[in-house]
Amino acid sequence: MDSYIQKGFNGAVLIAKDGKIDYLKYTGIANRHYDIKFSEASRFHIFSVTKTFTAALIMKLYEEKKINLDATISTYYPEYKGEGRDKITIKNLLTYSSGRDLQEMRDFLDVYSNNIWGLDTFIDKYCSGKLINQPGTKFDYSNGDYILLGKIIEKVSGKSYEEMLREKILVPLKMHHTDYLHHTDIIKGMAEGYSYDDSLAQKIYSPTNYYIDNLYSAGAMYSTPEDMLLFDQAIFNHTLLKKETVDLMLTPYSNLDETALGFWVYPKKFGKIETLLAERQGGGYGFHSNWIHLIDKGLTFIFLSNTDAVDLNVMRFDIIDAYLNK
Repeated sequence: MDSYIQKGFNGAVLIAKDGKIDYLKYTGIANRHYDIKFSEASRFHIFSVTKTFTAALIMKLYEEKKINLDATISTYYPEYKGEGRDKITIKNLLTYSSGRDLQEMRDFLDVYSNNIWGLDTFIDKYCSGKLINQPGTKFDYSNGDYILLGKIIEKVSGKSYEEMLREKILVPLKMHHTDYLHHTDIIKGMAEGYSYDDSLAQKIYSPTNYYIDNLYSAGAMYSTPEDMLLFDQAIFNHTLLKKETVDLMLTPYSNLDETALGFWVYPKKFGKIETLLAERQGGGYGFHSNWIHLIDKGLTFIFLSNTDAVDLNVMRFDIIDAYLNK
């Protein structure tokens, strides 16, 4: 860990065994304008880790028999105008295999940086194009598939995504330092994100403006490592969802890059130690989040950072390797 701090890691690392924290460290600077250091009061944008919350809400509705994972978008969202309305299933959306033309990923700056879009306008403008692949046949990562899931959650429940998030997950789990974020919100302890460019004299700089609202159910949440551990334990101990539901969530599709429902799940070897790993990552505008659960070992690893100085995809495996082989 010390070597990564020397390389410029800023943020937090949490390691827990069976839900009990074994290691927790905050390090570096959360706000460079005012030289505020990271602490337990800090809040992190978690970006695409939001998608696992969205998947969990879909699975709650599935348990309540309000959603059929094999039903198409038009079943619950008849106003949807995309070519795949009667072909793309809920499961296709959960596994990034909708087959849509992903305009919302291609026109990234226009989508997230220039305007605040209403949800329906966003979907009509960016997520309602033609099909370029047969749904369910090809993995193609996108935000739009999970934004469509957020809209379906609202249509089925009759409540806003934010309301469902708080009612079904955040309040019951007492995740008091986690919520949905609007760009106008003032959140005490919120860290700022910073990009890193080794060619610049200053190296670390503030990235361009963006509207977090437009990421909606695909990336608009913030949290803390301790709160993320609460969510982790609720999922993997089957207190938020039934065991058979979690088993369904954790079943990977080998033809879709080992994508499961809200996670990636695959075997991984650290030295001589073999394990089954579930993971979810997020990132944007300097922020990075990595959440890993070793299913067969009851181990949780949470990495949250606010700079690009260190590659968390490399750091996480080095830390896990060191922990398992200590």
